Amino acid sequence: MVRYNRLMTDDDQPALVPGDEMREERQSAHIDTERQRFPHCVVWTPLPLLSWLFPLIGHTGICTADGVIHDFSGPYMVTVDGMAFGNPTKYWQLDPAKITEMEWDTAVLRASQEYRGRMHNLCCDNCHSHVAHALNLMGYDRKKNWNMVHIAIYMLIYSKFTGCGGFLKTYLPFLILVAIILVVVFVF
Repeated sequence: MVRYNRLMTDDDQPALVPGDEMREERQSAHIDTERQRFPHCVVWTPLPLLSWLFPLIGHTGICTADGVIHDFSGPYMVTVDGMAFGNPTKYWQLDPAKITEMEWDTAVLRASQEYRGRMHNLCCDNCHSHVAHALNLMGYDRKKNWNMVHIAIYMLIYSKFTGCGGFLKTYLPFLILVAIILVVVFVF
């Protein structure tokens, strides 16, 4: 059971904030790759064919505080509790203490609701844009200018693989294609 503490705001209105139990619960939220739960994370999975040729290009989603994945998977569609192109192979866990505007889950849900009304565009308004919109709504890291390029760069720099299988799923198809090309070039 979550206990809330009552605090007074600047305008002398009572506000409920999570008590110590809730803070401990949030801090103890951990990655569970078997159940596909990634609390406070941006997750990534390769796109068939495209990621095989360019392994840095992939599909992203953003997770709630409980680790449930939300991803903008196509025109007018946000997939919940799964990803359109398979389980995540990489994740970037964010710090919920860096939120400045809106509660984490509220921002994820609002971004998902907005993107359910949008047409998907591979180059301009895509899954990375959905994640960036959620981060902008919550004011993550005191920024309101997150975009798909920022998401791609931060995933490249700060993400971790979900395990050996995640690494292989990401890079093995590319390495096989490179090996085939090398064999064709040097043998034939």
